[in-house]
Amino acid sequence: MVKAYLRYEPAASFGVVVSVESNISYDSSGKHLLAPALENIGVWNVRQGVCSKTLSPSPASRGHSLAVTSIASSPSPSSLIASGYADGSIRIWDSDKGTCETTLNGHTGATTALRYNNIGSLLASGGKDKAVILWDVVAETGLFRLIGHNDQVTDLVFLDSSKKLVSSSKDKFLRVWDIEARYCMQIISSHHSEIWSIDIDPEERYLVTGSGDPELRFYTVNGEHSNLKGTEKSSKENKWQVFKQFGEIQRQSKDRVASVRFNKSGNLLACQVAGKTVEIFRVLDEAESKRKAKRRIHRRREKKSAKGASEATENGVTNPVAGEEGNIPVVEVPDVFKLLQTLRASKKICYISFCPINQKNSLATLALSLNNNLLEIYSIETSTATKTLAIELPGHRSDVRSVTLSSDNTLLMSTSHNAVKIWNPSTGSCLRTIDSGYGLCGSFVPGNRYALVGTKSGTLEIIDVGSGTCMEVVEAHGGSVRSIATFPDGSGFVTGSADHDVKFWEYQIMQKPGQDSKHLTVSNVRTLKMNDDVLVVALSPDAKYIVVALLDCTIKVFFMDSLKFFLSLYGHKLPVLCMDISSDGALIVSGSADKNLKIWGLDFGDCHKSIFAHADSVMAVQFVGNTHYLFSVGKDRLVKYWDADKFELLLTLEGHHAEIWCLSISNRGDFIVTGSHDRSIRRWDRTEEPFFIEEEKEKRLEQMFEADLDNSFESRYALKDELPEEGAVALAGKKTQETLTATDSIIDALDAAKAESERIAQYKEEKTSGRLINFQPNVMMLGLSPSDYVLRALSNVRTTDLEQALLPLPFSDALKLMSYLKDLASIPDKQYCCWDSDGYMVVHKADYVELVCRVATMLLQTHHNQLVATPSARPILTILRDILYARVKECKDTLGFNLAAMDHLKQLMSSKSDALFRDAKSKLQEFRLQHSKRLEARTETKEEKRRKKKQKSSGDMHARP
Repeated sequence: MVKAYLRYEPAASFGVVVSVESNISYDSSGKHLLAPALENIGVWNVRQGVCSKTLSPSPASRGHSLAVTSIASSPSPSSLIASGYADGSIRIWDSDKGTCETTLNGHTGATTALRYNNIGSLLASGGKDKAVILWDVVAETGLFRLIGHNDQVTDLVFLDSSKKLVSSSKDKFLRVWDIEARYCMQIISSHHSEIWSIDIDPEERYLVTGSGDPELRFYTVNGEHSNLKGTEKSSKENKWQVFKQFGEIQRQSKDRVASVRFNKSGNLLACQVAGKTVEIFRVLDEAESKRKAKRRIHRRREKKSAKGASEATENGVTNPVAGEEGNIPVVEVPDVFKLLQTLRASKKICYISFCPINQKNSLATLALSLNNNLLEIYSIETSTATKTLAIELPGHRSDVRSVTLSSDNTLLMSTSHNAVKIWNPSTGSCLRTIDSGYGLCGSFVPGNRYALVGTKSGTLEIIDVGSGTCMEVVEAHGGSVRSIATFPDGSGFVTGSADHDVKFWEYQIMQKPGQDSKHLTVSNVRTLKMNDDVLVVALSPDAKYIVVALLDCTIKVFFMDSLKFFLSLYGHKLPVLCMDISSDGALIVSGSADKNLKIWGLDFGDCHKSIFAHADSVMAVQFVGNTHYLFSVGKDRLVKYWDADKFELLLTLEGHHAEIWCLSISNRGDFIVTGSHDRSIRRWDRTEEPFFIEEEKEKRLEQMFEADLDNSFESRYALKDELPEEGAVALAGKKTQETLTATDSIIDALDAAKAESERIAQYKEEKTSGRLINFQPNVMMLGLSPSDYVLRALSNVRTTDLEQALLPLPFSDALKLMSYLKDLASIPDKQYCCWDSDGYMVVHKADYVELVCRVATMLLQTHHNQLVATPSARPILTILRDILYARVKECKDTLGFNLAAMDHLKQLMSSKSDALFRDAKSKLQEFRLQHSKRLEARTETKEEKRRKKKQKSSGDMHARP
């Protein structure tokens, strides 16, 4: 009988506040901050400093664990959030519900940039595949792909009421795309290094770009501001020029620019570099910039007059002052953008985000994500930036080096370079954080009141779990403590260190002088000297043997009581990094830097099997209690489940995004915990679902086939067309396993519908001939007519995959499908019923007409030449032309009538409410602000007149003899 095993599946992931692969963003309300947490998105309540929600892909749709690479929040009042992933997919989330609304597939590389337009109806995405894709968020489909960049797209911005799109890339070029005409209007090539970020102010006056150059570059939009430097009236030569160069500002930092962002009001500009600083600029309005330009010109005049009249004039003609055209001062970049302050963080800044809602007594609120798993919120004031919140407790500042479960599996201890954290493994909440040294290993003391931590500096730290304090630091070794193994009877433990010593310790309860309370301490009772660095120590369950792994790639076995040598296990080519002994003491497994697992017999020291287990070093290995099943983890980011008796790989668990350092298994083996370099701690639970080894082997082969889908023989050796330099337009979607499955389902539905149509025709023929035959409908078609069954197959295809699912259809099947569309469109007032996983569902008439029109349009665009040249297709096209126009017009009239009724109801509600008087206060404040500006202008004019009069009088006095 074939043996069945129980499956382990991902259950929880915790310890990550913010990952470094993606940007952060506020939602439209400004109350929540969206932070990437590897494959999840954490929705943080900024005021409370807690994670109120986690947006996580469902296990069925997730597949391989893919990191979030970009985030964009839809403008108010929508609660939609777009997130891009490492495989190029984009998910649209509803942040209020916490559900994924749709998944968009188009990029073949990681999605690196996302940007919504002002009303949230369009979404632009850029990726490592050098393409820009425009998506219709409402219809949940891709519009088109813009190709022209020669390197990764880094940022995007909409312009001119979403009629234009600006994209930046690592190829040092800016491209301006006309969305309506779908072509590249302008290419800007003034940068000397990779462009990393761009942004435009809310009024669409200035475009700022940040690159590796030592300056920020500014461009004016459409040359609308004629008082700006270098701008001229539009002519025939430059009327198609969208941007004109405005000027540059030298940056203070020498690091490259990581991101540039305007705040929502447009009065602040933040320039974040790839370091610890953010330069914040004040954006002056037109009146202030003109006054600043006048003052600058006035200072230049004074300097010039101070040099003497001989240097200022030549041949009796006064030279014009730089920055002045006639009597009108020319505004330059320093007149508009003024450095307000420089914000310095404690660690390297990854990304920044402005809060859309300004708080009182501050210019803006700025959020920073740091590369040490930390979020910081700053309040930007005129002269200083005050840190208002730091979200740091739920995670380590560096990678997790060890994880240890308590004896009752209710507590989890993890160590890193400067802290020890105590977790609840079932909920993932952090219970205690204790400052410590660089912890390499740890263990709970029996009773779970205390814990031990071995550090890199050679000390043993005794931690009181209840109070969360370090009770004592024992100078245990002269080198780093690499391993701790507890005695089976719980009376003490053994430590192995890089100082070549294996030390035996016992627990003791001592009372400090002058104190009533007692505390735990340890004392060294024995020491075993070795010839090389000790990497791992392990004790047999019967306390008969102690096993020591050394740096010389060997494993030594000693008797526990006499410390006499018993066995030497050799065979690894590189040092053994991990080791464990089974519960019955029969087997010992060792994992090495040579990527192999070796299973040994502890009775004779013979090697039962050597398995090439991981693609990189094996970092931890442990047996499941009372079994010969074991888990291993490695630097290849994988967790593997093995049967040590059959030497078979049972499961491969994927989820971590970096090297896995440590592993811990519960006593009953119902869950395991792993810690990684990506700073996450993951729990994997054992389920009741059985599986078989042969089935898992077949699944792994299928996954290999799917992974090689895009690299098939046809696409691998197909000729690559060279794209034009000015850009090109292509289809938005891409071929995936889901689209191929959808194509197969459509073809199967067409074949079944054809067979059913032939049965119906035969039945009618036999009925007319007088034969009484009962017609039995096809059970597989759920009692639907052939046309309805085809429509059901089409409606089951995701909207985003419909285009790619119809492209591979052969012309014969496309012609069949169009004939069924003709039959469907001919039925007036049709509603279609289909079934999903939740039960019965009705597709309304508008949705049905939209689906039929979309499918007909796609088939016509794909097979236009063949359809025109096929005589049998002309009647179908003629009927579709007449019917679809009428159906679309009916739906349009219905929607228009409903919109008009809603507008009428809105007007009635507004007339009955006091909404007309709600904005009175804001209007009054606006009038007062305008009045104060006029008074300031008058005051400055009077002061300027007094200054000129004073200068004139002083000049007359100097002119007197």
